[in-house]
Amino acid sequence: VQLQASGGGLVLPGGSLTLSCSASGRILNIHSLGWYRQAPGKERELVAAITSGGILNYADPVKGRFTISRDNAKNTVYLQMNSLKPEDAAVYYCSARVMAALYWGQGTLVTVSS
Repeated sequence: VQLQASGGGLVLPGGSLTLSCSASGRILNIHSLGWYRQAPGKERELVAAITSGGILNYADPVKGRFTISRDNAKNTVYLQMNSLKPEDAAVYYCSARVMAALYWGQGTLVTVSS
């Protein structure tokens, strides 16, 4: 499975960004697609995930502000991020779970700063 993420950038606090991640390869075996993030000096953490059946999972800090969705026809997962805070700044990675394996995209940088 190959993942190509895009959409990061610089945004003001309170602003919005949408990340996209396109999957290719053995996509029929993907159980779930998700987004993780890693800030400098911190562990990589789950932000949101969506299963092939549409079950959603969000990390507590982003609930109510971020929305994950997927377009199965385009094999793409999106992360709509609203009301961004400086603590949301990180490198965001898309992921795909296939059985016990977790595949990663290349990461896209989100900077939240005035």
